[in-house]
Amino acid sequence: MSELYQSLSHSKWDCTYHVVFVPKYRRKAMFGDIRKFLGPLFHELARQKECRIVEGHLMPDHVHMCIEIPPKYAVASVVGFLKGKSAIAIARKFKGKQQNFSGESFWARGYAVSAVGFELETVKRYIREQDISD
Repeated sequence: MSELYQSLSHSKWDCTYHVVFVPKYRRKAMFGDIRKFLGPLFHELARQKECRIVEGHLMPDHVHMCIEIPPKYAVASVVGFLKGKSAIAIARKFKGKQQNFSGESFWARGYAVSAVGFELETVKRYIREQDISD
């Protein structure tokens, strides 16, 4: 049991989710330098929320990630944090903005989420093979 589950002070948990989100207007904005920049950034942001990205793939017009989120955090708050902080970082690094981000957004409003359960390897393979299926 200890191999599969992680621990908090009063709980054992295995909360893994498949999350998909897109840039605003589904534009093909993730290529080149932005794509190289976003991978490590998402991992660092996830660590800040005590989460771990198990598998991820950046397509030109969407992001797939398999992420472990502790039960003390809501999925919506973690995804909102990842999208918000990454949009600010993109604006700073690639658009030359240092402040006044109001009205600017890189990501569309929604996202898709599904609990992975015991099908982790199947979901990881699906995410890895995104380039092949498109």
